[in-house]
Amino acid sequence: MNTVVSPTLSVAIFAAAQAVKSVLAGQSLTEVLTTVPKEQKAVVQSISFYSMRHLMSAQALAQQLLSKKAPNTLVHALLLVGLSLLIVPRKRIHEDFTQGIPFYQDFTIVDETLKAAQRHKKSASFKGLLNACLRRYLREQDKLWEIIGQQETVQFDYPQWWIDLIKKSYPQEWKAILRTANIPGPLTLRVNRRKITREAYSAELNRLAIAHQCVGEDAIILEKAVPVDQIPFFQQGYCAVQDAGAQIAASLLPLRDGLRVLDACAAPGGKTAAVLERANIDMTAIDIEEKRLARVAENLKHLGLYSDKVSLYTADATTQSWWNGEPFDIVMADVPCTASGIVRRHPDIKWLRKESDIAKTARLQREIVRNLWSVLKPGGYFLYITCSVFPQEGQEQATFIEKYFSDAIRLEAPGQLLPLATDQQPRPWHDGFFYALFRKAEGTHV
Repeated sequence: MNTVVSPTLSVAIFAAAQAVKSVLAGQSLTEVLTTVPKEQKAVVQSISFYSMRHLMSAQALAQQLLSKKAPNTLVHALLLVGLSLLIVPRKRIHEDFTQGIPFYQDFTIVDETLKAAQRHKKSASFKGLLNACLRRYLREQDKLWEIIGQQETVQFDYPQWWIDLIKKSYPQEWKAILRTANIPGPLTLRVNRRKITREAYSAELNRLAIAHQCVGEDAIILEKAVPVDQIPFFQQGYCAVQDAGAQIAASLLPLRDGLRVLDACAAPGGKTAAVLERANIDMTAIDIEEKRLARVAENLKHLGLYSDKVSLYTADATTQSWWNGEPFDIVMADVPCTASGIVRRHPDIKWLRKESDIAKTARLQREIVRNLWSVLKPGGYFLYITCSVFPQEGQEQATFIEKYFSDAIRLEAPGQLLPLATDQQPRPWHDGFFYALFRKAEGTHV
């Protein structure tokens, strides 16, 4: 519990409410948080992330507490954030994992939310309404939870369509999948094997008494998240932040010096870098957004991987305007998706997505795959990747590739990775990903 209240808590609550308001209007939380001053970002991110994770519960409570619609979207957002903070004790999924959870005394939350309301003319005159709602919740919370607690949307804090789809797709694991995604993901590093071995880096962490766990081939999971400027040798490019599930991509590919590799839809460049760390290859990376592609260049330079063997193009993966006609030995198709597998790191996703988005992204994925298959050499390898747990974007697409391309040979790959919490592993080491690996049969033509 936070025993000392930051003098900026009301400021943070107000900023978090603005973030919630923006997400409900369709804006990415990541984008919104870029405007938050550095000194406030940690607490604002903590509050806004928690509010996003449990927004459905807060909305259900708000409906019970308000006799009519909130006077405006800012007041509504302030109420949702205040309620989200008040329900923290009820929403702890694993009592032994509290990192990142904004836990304050009830009276502090009410007082600071009211102070936050004073910061804008649209909310200042409705302080009394907010005060009445929050204090009524504290008086009647058991009764209110009895009213709303049977709703699946409240139990799991997801839209009903999302719950129904996960239940249908994973009839045995659906509850664990949904609950796990409301647990913040761990801070995971990928050790840059060009600069240091994982064993040597692990030894350095041990020397500094930084508790961690080694998983996979290059991943290190820190027991407690720390700012990147406190991670040993991070600034020198000895490691990068990347989920352990995302790191699997490079390990699936038969990399060797001299190969031509295409990383399509490459931003922000984690998989691009992981491949370059393993072999001296000719890398072409494309992304449709110039701003995001610039991040790829920045990340590669930071890790010491940017060279004349790396070509970056702002381009649409459904076209070939960027291609010089020379086929690739390996194509990584990390295609756009709903990102339903990384909700624990981006909790706004479940409020930004609509059920209709799945069919749209599936169509786009197939268009990209059809285009990229034609730039692959006969005998080359094609790795299909999504950070989704929806079968329409994973297994169904892999089946499509097998059936659509007569020269596609499916190889061994993990398939669907599901982040599932257990009593033994309350915080899974990877997010949700799908991997399908194919080889293009010899004797075919580009």
